[in-house]
Amino acid sequence: MAEVEAALYLIPVNISDAPLESVLPSGNTAIIRGIRHFIVENVRTARRFLLRCDRTFDIGASEFHELNGHTDLREVSSWLEPLRRGEPVGVMSEAGCPAVADPGALAVSIAQREGLKVVPLVGPSSILMALMASGFNGQGFAFHGYLPIGEDERRKRVRELESESRRRGMTQIFIETPYRNNRMVATLAETLRGDTLVCVASEITDPERESIVTLPVREWKKREYDYSKHPTIFLIYCGG
Repeated sequence: MAEVEAALYLIPVNISDAPLESVLPSGNTAIIRGIRHFIVENVRTARRFLLRCDRTFDIGASEFHELNGHTDLREVSSWLEPLRRGEPVGVMSEAGCPAVADPGALAVSIAQREGLKVVPLVGPSSILMALMASGFNGQGFAFHGYLPIGEDERRKRVRELESESRRRGMTQIFIETPYRNNRMVATLAETLRGDTLVCVASEITDPERESIVTLPVREWKKREYDYSKHPTIFLIYCGG
């Protein structure tokens, strides 16, 4: 096992079934091989990813801690003990880039407060890739995570985002639980002004199922679609 500099490595994970070599640099794998302590969103997903990177990776000799909605956050600081004594630690999301729309940010925050080295590795971010492909303003944008589930609250929030985009020319980005994607598109089509632009970016990086479509709302009202159960990013833009 090659020696890797002591740091908190933020390890991007694939966001589709595309071959890893098409979405992740080979240098990531070299670093991953030298890490045996991991803070992850889901242990099963993390182990599967590590073995995709290197079929000989020694899972049994590795330590995993889950950082998600069920974690006692008071434990997280102790998971950085290997880093404090000079060993590398990796952070992984269930998909995409850790610490972005992901609980891994807490581990990074602790490391930064203590002056421990943090190294973000290169990899796919569905949020940024959707923005890149949308044709919207990439210099002024905001990511809002999940919108309210209740229909009235959701419509109100959608109108607020549209108003903010119209007022400031900013791209508004958000996500939805995949099985509610079609409902989200319908809500946007029924709530927003006809000339407001909406981009729906689905299955990003998947060589067969990727779909990134930007249309004004009046066109979305007429369009047939089915995004149910497909990881999807939504973007709203009212600029020129």
